[in-house]
Amino acid sequence: MTITVKEIAALLNGEVVGDANVRIKGVSGINEAKEGDIAFVLNAAYAKLAATTKASCVVVPKSADTPSGVSMIKVENPSIAFSKVIDFIYPGRIPHPKGINKSAVISKTAKLGRDVGLGAYVVIEDGVSVGDKTIIYPFSYIGKNTKIGMDCIIYPNVTIREDISVGDRVIIHPGAVVGADGFGYDTKPDGTHVKIPQLGTVVIEDDVEIGACSAIDRARFNKTVIGKGSKIDNLVQIAHNVITGPYCLIAAQTGISGSTELGRNVVLGGQVGVADHVKLGDFFMAAGKAGISKSFPAKTTVLGFFPARPIDKARDLVAYVGLLPKLYERVRALEAKIKELESK
Repeated sequence: MTITVKEIAALLNGEVVGDANVRIKGVSGINEAKEGDIAFVLNAAYAKLAATTKASCVVVPKSADTPSGVSMIKVENPSIAFSKVIDFIYPGRIPHPKGINKSAVISKTAKLGRDVGLGAYVVIEDGVSVGDKTIIYPFSYIGKNTKIGMDCIIYPNVTIREDISVGDRVIIHPGAVVGADGFGYDTKPDGTHVKIPQLGTVVIEDDVEIGACSAIDRARFNKTVIGKGSKIDNLVQIAHNVITGPYCLIAAQTGISGSTELGRNVVLGGQVGVADHVKLGDFFMAAGKAGISKSFPAKTTVLGFFPARPIDKARDLVAYVGLLPKLYERVRALEAKIKELESK
């Protein structure tokens, strides 16, 4: 499909600079773009690239300068605008399964909403309900009595076990597991381990996205909760009875131990480790590889391995470590001087 710059500006509520009648048929990076493409500059500092690009139109921040010779659309947030344009120009770019594949195994007691798509070899167990327009890709498994909302996308090889609740517009990427048993064992005097039954559930609220090969364990009792609008990267482990507030961001290879509570808009960088029974306040942030062993209040930013510390203190400690070689040489020099004085 093609669309004019004027029509795109209306979609984005943006301001056109230059020819509004130029037609756009594709989306590309600023350096790779060719005639007929629309490109994006996410930062005003790079707006000068618009003067050399071959794109027919460039979307830029409102604060950017406007080089002549290329049509531009000024918007508040080019990154969000980028997503809107892609969805508009390429509405069917991902070929979702349509209808019910004949190889899907569906319980007679399952309830499927309107326009549900089930790929090859999907398994839907007893008592499952799937909301309108939800898509489930091949080889995914939905366990007994699980409820899945509307407009969800469940990619291939996802396992959602029994008695799980998934909200609307949830995206779960390939290989993720929701509702596996929490890691709970008692150890007997002879050293052997006895499994503790995990009787709870998992609640995934609306607009959550779960990355590939991530695991969210069911609670021992009650529920593990992933709050509304939270985004979980690939290879993340969330243990039993964890509760995240809304709009959290959890980066790859992070592990959150059991019964930890995250407030709203908590951000955990890659490979962060969080101990059990910790509480992290609203808008808490942890840098990559931080080891969090205790609770922190709202709006705290931490850095460092166990134990992670508030970022100002952590930076001071890093600086002090860098000074140790010089300090060592000074101490050695002082010791030598003292010995010299003592020998006289």
